Amino acid sequence: MQQVNAADLSRLLASSDSGTLQLLDVREEWEFSICQIEGSRNVPMAQIPAAVHDLDPGSPTVVICHHGMRSAQVADYLERCGFDKVINLEGGIDAWAREVDPRMPVY
Repeated sequence: MQQVNAADLSRLLASSDSGTLQLLDVREEWEFSICQIEGSRNVPMAQIPAAVHDLDPGSPTVVICHHGMRSAQVADYLERCGFDKVINLEGGIDAWAREVDPRMPVY
């Protein structure tokens, strides 16, 4: 699986190439309610097997969690399901808040 850091993801989202990018946030709903990257879709990790058919396996998919551990596990699972453009956000939403959007709440 590929990895992307928060600053590089921010640049990618600001570019014209971001139109097909899926942002998949696998944190729990209560976590997602605290903060999220605009355009993210929340599917908690435990619900991924049931929701995998609702995702586009041909689009680049950035998987997001709190610190990057759950998202790495989901990214690995998605690759095993045939997704070939899976990217894990290193450091998760915590890195995004600290490095890209300091106004975002941290927890």
